[in-house]
Amino acid sequence: MTLQELQDHLVSLISALSDEDKITTINTLKVTLHALSPFSSHPVDCVLWLPTRQLQANDYNPNTMAPPETRLLYTSLVKDGFTQPIVASQRDDDCYIIVDGAHRHALSQKRAPLRKTLGGYNPVVLLDADTPDKSHRIATTVRHNRARGRHQVNAMSDIVKELSRLGWDDLRISEELGMEADEVLRLKQISGLTELFLDREFSQAWTVK
Repeated sequence: MTLQELQDHLVSLISALSDEDKITTINTLKVTLHALSPFSSHPVDCVLWLPTRQLQANDYNPNTMAPPETRLLYTSLVKDGFTQPIVASQRDDDCYIIVDGAHRHALSQKRAPLRKTLGGYNPVVLLDADTPDKSHRIATTVRHNRARGRHQVNAMSDIVKELSRLGWDDLRISEELGMEADEVLRLKQISGLTELFLDREFSQAWTVK
């Protein structure tokens, strides 16, 4: 069988399926081809359509969106469609934690025109299954936000506090989040937690009353 004959056969088979079965089958083919792709190390090489109900917002995202930006995002999704997939990490159960794209996901659930065209699905790329823990998800979310120039200082200080409590030292935080050492220190100061400075040495000029 030639490649063209195989392609024609697949088209014939998939065309006869229900929409739900088409999505499942096409996702399976994508995963199979992704494993063979020269670009398999890049998540965007394999965009899957996953049920919206299986996507769960994270509980740490420091990025908020003002109403004008939300309206613009909604208009873009309606007029241009999804041009950027949601980034997620799979948990052990049949659930995916959103790392980037929470606002797109929320709008796809809340706005009727989007619900109609998406049919209860969202385009998703999955991160490496070998790094599913929360600290890696946090770092990835922050990198996405900072690359777009969107993050809030107070929320970022909470992120640094959380990563510190998860055992990350200042060097790892600065390297993983793309920060200077002084920025990590300032964010720790904003959090106001004494335990975050227990590994630091200060001069005698510092006093505690």
